[in-house]
Amino acid sequence: MKILIIGHRGYIGPVVAAHFADALPGTEVHGIDANWFDGSGAIAFPDNLFASQRRADVRDLTPADFAGMDAVVQLAAVSNDPIGKEFEKATADINSGAVLAAAVAARKAGVARFVFASSCSMYGAGSDSLRRETDNLNPLTAYARSKVAAEVGLRDLATDDFMVTSLRFATACGASPMLRLDLVLNDFVATALRTGKIEVLSDGSPWRPLIHVDDMARAIEWATTRGGDAGIEVNVGSQAWTWQIGQLAKDVAACLGGVAVEINTDAAPDNRSYRVDFSKFAALAPGHQPVKDFAAAVSELAELVRQIDFAGQQVRESRFIRLNILRGHVKNGQLDGDLRWTAAR
Repeated sequence: MKILIIGHRGYIGPVVAAHFADALPGTEVHGIDANWFDGSGAIAFPDNLFASQRRADVRDLTPADFAGMDAVVQLAAVSNDPIGKEFEKATADINSGAVLAAAVAARKAGVARFVFASSCSMYGAGSDSLRRETDNLNPLTAYARSKVAAEVGLRDLATDDFMVTSLRFATACGASPMLRLDLVLNDFVATALRTGKIEVLSDGSPWRPLIHVDDMARAIEWATTRGGDAGIEVNVGSQAWTWQIGQLAKDVAACLGGVAVEINTDAAPDNRSYRVDFSKFAALAPGHQPVKDFAAAVSELAELVRQIDFAGQQVRESRFIRLNILRGHVKNGQLDGDLRWTAAR
């Protein structure tokens, strides 16, 4: 089996490649990436996991880029709400327009499976009820809107010969060679270790489902091998890993020990609050459910963070915040306002 990961040099890609090597022996994994974040990893990138790697902008892919592939895993994206707010056009172009163009090109090239890393954030402000795949969507940010647009277009592309799976992931977390600390759990662990306390900027009440990157890789493996309907959208995560943000901070502090938690009870409400029903995923993929232990996840992440030289910077000023990297490239003239490499690269 030959699998192409688009966006393989990001936070999720190397973990997925390592999982394929263990779970699907003999699988040939290839990668295409814009290489925005080269040099920003926590440890050396595992180049040995890939049969080939190529730098390319996801907006420029053609059927030739997919020749010979059995499956495509679409990870490349403008990755969070702050980046989406600052680079709104690029977010739409990359997270939806380029995803659909890549899917069309992959189908023309004879690829059988297309796996899209979508997001539960498209549910927006939730109610007391758990949000199901059939519920109305309420995307509140450019990032969330881009994921909705991509899913809508992908539905029309799915056929018996081109199976499409949109995985609506809970908020990612956990250790990775290409570490991000602009994710809530990762931020809490890193700032706790650097400052001895966790500061919750909201009032702590918003609900947020989380999923460890190792369990994301398990879900992606399932999507590359599943049977069933030609095109599906499915929430991926678990009720066991769903927290109110304030309680999450307290649980992280308890795992680390000796860490204070400060919650801004006067903060304006954060409307990005939602709980999600994961029963469809449980029914479809009983052998690929999340299995990561919370305490172990915090411990592994803490061990990785302790190895990092932050060069005197605070966590939120560091290279592990994706927006910092992109701003730096733009400021240096290496990326333009649409997040394309320039001649100065």
